[in-house]
Amino acid sequence: MDSLQRFVGTWAVEAALPSDPAHPLQGRCTFEWMQGGQLLIQRTEAPAPVPSSLAIIAPASTGKGYMQHYFDSRGVVRLYEMTFEDDTWRLLRTKQDFSALDFCQRFTGTFEDGGRFIRGAWEKSPDGRDWTLDFPLTYRRT
Repeated sequence: MDSLQRFVGTWAVEAALPSDPAHPLQGRCTFEWMQGGQLLIQRTEAPAPVPSSLAIIAPASTGKGYMQHYFDSRGVVRLYEMTFEDDTWRLLRTKQDFSALDFCQRFTGTFEDGGRFIRGAWEKSPDGRDWTLDFPLTYRRT
């Protein structure tokens, strides 16, 4: 879990939604250690129509990577496989979990400018093979 220390802090978040890419939505995200440092908590506050969310990041039971347990203000609960290697953060959901798997999702973000930014994008796929851009997402450390 030590490698995730780079996430800890407060971030301004900007999402350019496909419905109005010229006017990106602004939000706020914090990463903090749960007491004891065994879990990393991610809280995101976002304006409508984007849901606010809480995610808990834990080591994967396989010993490789992490699992992100995601909960949002719509009542959606999902489980993402997560990796963080070098400067690249990846999330992947291709299996049904607590919610129906109507589509697959993945996020890839890269730490840039000495860790001041994470620039990335969410993608979606109907089948886990053919991916299309859902929306770009940028985190800026505050």
